Amino acid sequence: MLEKRDFYINGTWITPAAAETCEVINPSTESPCAVISLGTQADTDAAVAAAKAALPGWMATPVAERIALVENLLAAYRRRKDEIAKAMSLEMGAPMDLAHKSQAGSGSYHLTNFIKAAKEFEFERPLNAQSSKDRIVYEAVGVAALITPWNWPMNQVSLKVGAAAIAGCTMVLKPSEESPLSAMIFAELMDETGFAPGVFNLVNGTGTGVGTQLSGHPDVDMVSFTGSTRAGTAISQNAALTLKKVHLELGGKGANLIFDDADDAAVRRGVETMMQNTGQSCNAPSRMLVQRSIYDRVVAEASEVASTIAVGPADQPGDHIGPVVNATQWDKIQDLIQKGIDEGARLVTGGTGRPPGLNTGYYVRPTVFADVNNQMTIAREEIFGPVLSILPFDTEEEALEIANDTVYGLTNYVQTQDPARANRLARQLRSGMVEINGISRSAGSPFGGMKQSGNGREGGIFGIEDFLEVKSIGGWQAE
Repeated sequence: MLEKRDFYINGTWITPAAAETCEVINPSTESPCAVISLGTQADTDAAVAAAKAALPGWMATPVAERIALVENLLAAYRRRKDEIAKAMSLEMGAPMDLAHKSQAGSGSYHLTNFIKAAKEFEFERPLNAQSSKDRIVYEAVGVAALITPWNWPMNQVSLKVGAAAIAGCTMVLKPSEESPLSAMIFAELMDETGFAPGVFNLVNGTGTGVGTQLSGHPDVDMVSFTGSTRAGTAISQNAALTLKKVHLELGGKGANLIFDDADDAAVRRGVETMMQNTGQSCNAPSRMLVQRSIYDRVVAEASEVASTIAVGPADQPGDHIGPVVNATQWDKIQDLIQKGIDEGARLVTGGTGRPPGLNTGYYVRPTVFADVNNQMTIAREEIFGPVLSILPFDTEEEALEIANDTVYGLTNYVQTQDPARANRLARQLRSGMVEINGISRSAGSPFGGMKQSGNGREGGIFGIEDFLEVKSIGGWQAE
């Protein structure tokens, strides 16, 4: 087991005199792998005070200098990428290949894109060519509370810290208590990179503890939260008392519309994308909508693909999926699989219980349901595990109606070789993101949703703008 780790406040690692502790559980073994301290109100207050004191100086730091520090952070991150990957594999169960390539790789990817975007962004500019005495200035929102999840730890930490740092915000990061180890390595990187004391602070804790303290704190100007819709609602309500800015990236129930002219790889791609990260992705295509003329063939193919997906320990190399993060999630997924059976969906692959030969660890069988309708629980609730629901449709209009019939609106997917239909659906689908025929969105594209999937955008210039206020100045004087 790793030694107990504490908080990074005002440029110093702090050991609380008397703090409640929490074990970090390795989901592959169900055994503790570390112990962390949980912050109190006093710890939260100290971190916020440090960020508030550092704010004037950091806001006044020229943008070029802030970008240079993020460039140094990127270089430091790359040097310790292997260590960060191992930490994430240990704490949240990402298999080593996925942890290194996608989980740890996402951090350097986002920091690189923020640097590029910031160098092209005008933080100060005229209103327009005709209004020489009107100035638009983008300045930092202020002290930002950053609350990150366990499922993509460095993806979310880098998306929030990189954007906030370039914008000129000071920060208090509360990582998930399920995956704090990689975040503490990140704090070490911020320290060695040379960010001034108080610009970045880290306090470990629970959502109901430190998370609630931050979202309601009068000296916090903004909360950027990624996690469940339930928690996002609670944060919004708590933050409303101080009218602070709230950025939310929440859950999803993505629809993957497969038409009879979809490419030959569409079904395999859809299943594998759903199962990636053991289904623990908010943008997973968890509802596969299939045109009835190819429905039986697609169900058979999806079942075959899912049955070949290997499940195994996170510390092993290879192209397999690992465990889900903890016992609570495992129990929830088992209950929802059983609910699918009880409500009449046809189980074609997987089911309840652990995969054969894996008696310890929070492993879930890759599961596919067919003959699902959109009123079933498994079609409406975010399962957050390797469970795919397949629903039939007859017409494009029906597919669109089913896809949009959800409280969520994060990512939808379209598989068709008809360009007009693909573009038409992309415009009509009520989600913040749409991907067509397996083509990923480009670097710097905004990540975020609508409806109960949230209200912010992360990545590239869109992510930086979320941490900026727009100031309008009249009577600007030439210098």
